[in-house]
Amino acid sequence: MILVIAEQRNDKLNRASWEAVVAAQQLAGEGIPVKVAVLGQGVSTAASELAQAEVAEVITVEHEALASYTSDAFVQAAAGLVTATAPAHVVFAHTYQTRDFAPALAARLDRALVTDVIGLKVAEGRPLFARPMFQGKLLADVALGGPAPHLVTVQIGAFRADTVQKGPAPAPVTSATATIDPGTVRQTPEAPFQEAKQAVDLSQAERIVAVGRGIKTQENIAVAQQLADAFGAELAASRPICDNGWLPMERQIGSSGQTVAPKLYVAVGISGAIQHLVGMKGSRTIVAINKDADAPIFEVADYGIAGDLFDVAPALIAELKK
Repeated sequence: MILVIAEQRNDKLNRASWEAVVAAQQLAGEGIPVKVAVLGQGVSTAASELAQAEVAEVITVEHEALASYTSDAFVQAAAGLVTATAPAHVVFAHTYQTRDFAPALAARLDRALVTDVIGLKVAEGRPLFARPMFQGKLLADVALGGPAPHLVTVQIGAFRADTVQKGPAPAPVTSATATIDPGTVRQTPEAPFQEAKQAVDLSQAERIVAVGRGIKTQENIAVAQQLADAFGAELAASRPICDNGWLPMERQIGSSGQTVAPKLYVAVGISGAIQHLVGMKGSRTIVAINKDADAPIFEVADYGIAGDLFDVAPALIAELKK
């Protein structure tokens, strides 16, 4: 059995959880059941949504200590669930929350963990998990040793959520009891991504316009913002823009920023360094605007416009407003 631990906040499912379900379905193949668990308090809507997938069961794990995320509480609840269900693999989306508690869960269970997986294959009857190394310059096929369960986190955008297999009827939803000692929870929960008014979780955006050093000056960021507004998109940036302080760091995409997989990604004045590509190459449709026709960004783009962004962007804005 493969167990997926989905992620929700205020009973709203993180869409990256669907990608984890897709990965689990691929890992399971034929004949191996997939179950999905969702932790929190008041998670009926998220559970009902997950039940539409072709899975054997959706398990809700509710406790007042899980109402707001803390690593200690989630590790205790997840460890109890994993021990009770005895899966072969536990699959998560590689979100900020997962990065926080999955290593602690693996240590608590004394089991192997592989993170940021972008592909799966089988060799000699055992699964191999592909993950990037050296900022995406190399891919390693990782075989996990030791007893089950093995823990796996999948990179956002590596598995397409729209390929999830849906069941002919909703899967049964059951509940499991979480045993959590509140006295052992050492963290005080705070709402994530609320430190600044401009803060945004770009991993949840369906459309993104990202700007690079081709924008030349901070004053020209307004051009990219107008294009983003015309697309109904979030504005993001490559690292040099954020390093210069032209946009806040939470809008940086790449190996040292956020990893995204929107339906539409428009790269404006971005050359396409590998550090940026690893953060957005899972996007459904990539549009690149760059005056350098040989820029690496065109190698991953679905549509490319080799031209001056200060000519192309206003023309696009005018067309989108029609």
